[in-house]
Amino acid sequence: MKNTAIKAAVYAALLTLMSACAEDFLEAPTKSSMDESVIFSTPAYAERAIPGVLQSFAETNSYRGRYLPYYGMNTDVEVQTGLGASVSDATGSKERLVNYDTDLSNEQMNTDNNAWAKFYEGIERANLAIRGLRAYGDVESNAELAQILGEVITLRAIVYSDLLKGWGNVPARFEPISSETAYLPRVDRDVALKQLLADLEEAATLVGWPNENRFTTSTEHVNKCFVKGMRARIALMAGGYSLHMGETTLRLSTDPDLEKTKMYQIAKQECLDVINSGHARLQPGGFEAAFKAVHAETYVAGNEGFWELPFSDGRGRVIFDLGVQHEHVDKYTGQAKGGTNGPNPIMFYKYEKEDVRRDVSCIPYKWYEGRQVLNTSFNRWFFGKYRYEWLNRRVTSTNDDGLNYLYMRYAEVLLMAAEAINELEGPGAAAPYLRQIRERAYPNHPEKVAAHMSAATASKEAFFSAIVDERALEFCGEMLRKADLIRWNLLTEKMNENKADLEKLHNRSAPYSDVPQQVYWKNAPDGETIILYGMERGENSAQTDPSFTFSAITSTSGGTTTTLVPASPAERKLHGDNDQRPYWERIFVHDPSAQPYWPIWRYFIDNSNGTLDNDPVFNS
Repeated sequence: MKNTAIKAAVYAALLTLMSACAEDFLEAPTKSSMDESVIFSTPAYAERAIPGVLQSFAETNSYRGRYLPYYGMNTDVEVQTGLGASVSDATGSKERLVNYDTDLSNEQMNTDNNAWAKFYEGIERANLAIRGLRAYGDVESNAELAQILGEVITLRAIVYSDLLKGWGNVPARFEPISSETAYLPRVDRDVALKQLLADLEEAATLVGWPNENRFTTSTEHVNKCFVKGMRARIALMAGGYSLHMGETTLRLSTDPDLEKTKMYQIAKQECLDVINSGHARLQPGGFEAAFKAVHAETYVAGNEGFWELPFSDGRGRVIFDLGVQHEHVDKYTGQAKGGTNGPNPIMFYKYEKEDVRRDVSCIPYKWYEGRQVLNTSFNRWFFGKYRYEWLNRRVTSTNDDGLNYLYMRYAEVLLMAAEAINELEGPGAAAPYLRQIRERAYPNHPEKVAAHMSAATASKEAFFSAIVDERALEFCGEMLRKADLIRWNLLTEKMNENKADLEKLHNRSAPYSDVPQQVYWKNAPDGETIILYGMERGENSAQTDPSFTFSAITSTSGGTTTTLVPASPAERKLHGDNDQRPYWERIFVHDPSAQPYWPIWRYFIDNSNGTLDNDPVFNS
């Protein structure tokens, strides 16, 4: 479906003609019911609604250039790599999106075509298609029309889920816009969450299992595993802590329909349905293989990847923003990009050396003139789950890389099952699902798996703590952590712990006293691959290997030569001596739990006919 953008452009024009947008179209004549009856009763036409909705996902300032790069930063797992060293940097528009100091006029977001607008554009397109399919599509007897309806309902749920994660309490639009509903106020998030749970319950009866029909052979289309996984994810969100309308403190919902135990029961059942279906599995080949499969761009359903947000070859900035940096154009990429965001520096040392996830998730080097060189700054790491060098093609666009975004995978279902079952039945019943994740993480160290599981199953509380840690290790770089910490009411606690950890790491005080101050590196005989000494705990002895020789990398411009990589071991510090702000002071400004979401941007409030406002924390 790499021609998604072409299909979407055509169909989006049709949807625009059908839609009613606040000022321009509200009083237009009623759309032709004959047109809708043809479109939504014919699978070949109706299925074009799917790329029509997805176009709104891929727009410049939608998921592509705003939500994916900024939502989920900063946590104890993921951070924006460009956190400034000066005091003035703290007020930059990009930094304020992630450091819990957001204002309503943020330059990155406060425009009429930004993520908020594009999300609601996608919702409107989905609403139109859902209305048409319900009115004219024979979904009871036509399996293809049922699949299309279920897929569009699920796409709408994805957008609403991310609206709730990003903005908290938002307007709930589940019908196409009319003159009476042109301007809607925000409602408590519980309203939308209950609708999403009902919607996904229905969608699961409409879509096929992976490889059950022509749509579900591809991870670019919605299948039953994904729908059930999404319903479990939303149930856990609904049963957890959040900021409710007009309030300033995170709390559990008081709606009896969203009571915590009920939500855990939903999550448990949906996850077990997937696990017992035989239609999903951890990726053959191990942890790294799950991400290489996305880069292969074959979209084979039935393995670990459930659904990928599709981008065309010339669209999408997944590696551009989240991947390993290539500082120059080289044989792998025609764009010198990567590394806008990366792992929190502490993450490398949260993994054990034997955990195979570490060296996939946390990358301490960048590509420079066709070879891997060490990042001398300890605060600049890259997510290794996204790499130009893993693609089977060379990126030629200067702005976009075209890699799909892996939105959900089977590992999350296993860990959601473990969390829910522990809450409902205790650690003994939950242990098998956590064990599968640990066994893949430690394929050559069963003794470590056994020791970990013994400690985790000591009590319900110990198992929950193990789940909190495991999700950090498993999903580093996948931006699930912030929503997790909010729903567990651990955001402030974990951010304060991380702040203390970062300072200890910088000073090499316990428990980081065995982390080396210097790192030696060289390139392997292939001229590309980096070899490191001094990254591992305990590698503090002098490096006497004569093959570790160094050549400075310099750049000359305007008669001035700058050393880019030194001809000596690199000192690994979190901030420089001249920094005005220690690195650990840059991660957050205010209490994260007091500002866990973004505000609705000023443009949309000013143009809402007085119906939109923000939670009190943003109105002061």
